[in-house]
Order: sequence, then C-alpha cells, then structure tokens
Amino acid sequence: MGEDRRLAAVVALAQGMAAAHTPRESWRAAALGACRALSGSFAALSVWERELGRLRVLVNVGDRTQGEEEFPAEETYPVHQFPEITEFLHERWAAGGEPDAWVETAEGPSAGDPGYCHQRVAALRRRGRGCCVVAPIVLHGRAWGELYVARPAGVPVFDRGDADFATVLASVVAAGLAQTERLEEARRLAFTDALTGLANRRAVDVRLEEAVERHRVDGVVVSLVVCDLNGLKRVNDTQGHAVGDRLLERFGSVLSLCGAMLPGALAARLGGDEFCLLAVGCPADDVVKAADQLCRRAAELELGEGVACGVASTEDPIGTVRSARRLFRLADAAQYRAKAERAERPVVAGRQGPDDPVVRLADAEPSGEGAVERRRFRGRVP
Repeated sequence: MGEDRRLAAVVALAQGMAAAHTPRESWRAAALGACRALSGSFAALSVWERELGRLRVLVNVGDRTQGEEEFPAEETYPVHQFPEITEFLHERWAAGGEPDAWVETAEGPSAGDPGYCHQRVAALRRRGRGCCVVAPIVLHGRAWGELYVARPAGVPVFDRGDADFATVLASVVAAGLAQTERLEEARRLAFTDALTGLANRRAVDVRLEEAVERHRVDGVVVSLVVCDLNGLKRVNDTQGHAVGDRLLERFGSVLSLCGAMLPGALAARLGGDEFCLLAVGCPADDVVKAADQLCRRAAELELGEGVACGVASTEDPIGTVRSARRLFRLADAAQYRAKAERAERPVVAGRQGPDDPVVRLADAEPSGEGAVERRRFRGRVP
C-alpha cells in the first residue's frame, strides 16, 4: 500500500472513531478502520483485564466464523495462553522496548517479535485464516489491549511493513479510545449527582420521557417513586452541612439498595433532599414493596427523620398518562400527602377509592414546568 493510501486510511480510522457516540461504536469503528487499512478480512479489538487475568474481546468485524459474535457477551481468553501479552507488553516494554506489532501465520511466525504463539496459530488454522497481525494498544502509558487483523488462507501474508503500519494504527486507536473515555466521563458527569453518585434530575427527565412514550405506544408499565428526606435542615443547622451531606449519601445508598429490588430501576437525586426511583416494566405492587422497604430502612438511619414517600404507577387507577409531567405530578402529590400525614409507609396514587384525593390534587393544578410546577400544590394536601 502506498504512503498516500496509508495516510488516507489513518485519517479515515481517526474520523470514524471521532464520529462514534458510544464506546461500542468506537470499538467497531476502530476494528473496521484497521481491517480496511490493512486489507484484512477480519478484525477484533480486545482489552486486557488485568484483575481477572484474561483478554476480553470487545468486538469482531468482517468475515466472522461460527461462534464469533460482533459484540460477544463473554468471549475471553486466559492470559497465560498468550504469554506475549504479559512478557512482551509488560516486562519487555517496561524494560525499554517498543510496543511493536508482530505477525503470525498458520505455519508459524512470520515477522516481528515475540514469535511463535501456539494458541494464535491454532486459532488461525481452525478458522481458515492464513495470517494475522497483532498490535498492542497502549493507553495512558499502560498496556490496554490489542488490535488483531487477519487475512484468509491463500492470500499474501502480512509482512514487516504491515506490522509497522499496524503499530501506527494501534496508536491512532489508542488516541480514539482516550477521546471516547473523555466523552463518556463528560456524559456520566452530566447525568450523575456528584454527592451521591446516583442519577440526577436531567437523567430522570430523559428516561421518564422515553418510558412514558413506551407506555403510550406499547402499554409498558411505568412507575415513579418520589421521596423527600425528612430532617435534613435540622441536621444541617445543628450538626453542620458536612454531616448533612453524610445523611444524603447514606440515604442514597439505601435508595440504590431498594432500587435493586426492581430490575433496571433508575435511582436518582432530584436535588436538595428530594430523590426518586423510576421503574419500567415492573408490576406496580413490586414498586410499592420496594418503596415500603425504603421507608423502613430510612427510618433506621442514625441521622435524619425518615422519608416521605409517594408512588404513582400507570398500572394503578390514575387515569390516562399521556405525559411524563402528569406521572411526576401524581407521584409528587402522593409524596406530599405522605409528608403532611407523617406517614411511615408510602402513599400510592389511585389506591384511595374512585375519588382519590391525590389524583384530584395533582390534576386540579394548572400545568407548569419543572420545579415551579411542583411547588404550586405543596402544603395544600386535603
């Protein structure tokens, strides 16, 4: 391949990874870009999981054989089967070597070090491939994983020039992975509450809108638990905000624990002393049980004065739910009734008869947006 074509291939790989919106898209773009750049028929990107002593395949692209999934759930290989991962990437590289790529063929070593690897050669033969080039990926100064590109049997094998080019491609992939990590961290921070590590209000708004749309289209049950931590102001005023923050953190842990009772539930801090659980596809009774457990555990916390908890579910008789806003208003109204009554258990919208006061309260108020709307009916629980 000429220099101009190789430069164009490097640019295409970098652009493909830069355009990715998720880690999976980034992995796929890296493998596809490298496969095309090296005129391969198959490529894979794998990560070295040091703590588990294994190489885990993230993505397989190109001509996959039986058993090779694009995004395998659990395709892993013990590190001891690939000694070059530890010896070449760690010991030799740390001693001053370079993380250069190397070539293996179905007949044995071809170009570059560390040389013959029985497991790779056996895999090539088993899958009808003639050769592969393996390029170590170094990220943040540490061996991160590898880029693997193969060609079918019967075509020219990779040479030293291909191995050198694969080393360059691995560097481009590393830069792309670093960018993906930064973007993921930015997204995580944008949707995470810094103090508790739970989701934040923005994350709830997005997920709730999506969930209610699924309910409108497919009838999926959507339930929302809104809770207000009692006694936070007293703790802040008498023991200081550091102790108040500790109370918020501890309650966040309790909320996360109770949320785990509901598969896929989102536990979030809305702000201040307000929290919520969003459950999609779970029976309403299961959500109420989780909320009841939340009330019991919150009452046992050393700090604070328990929690006021309200529940609203599309499975209960609350009328048609066409918007996320209405479900939120219902759960919030239930929560404020629980607070006014000093209830030790959750109040559930729609379960107090045909003229449920919580439903009346939520629906009687004029529509509004965000926190302003929520304050309009506070203190007006009948």
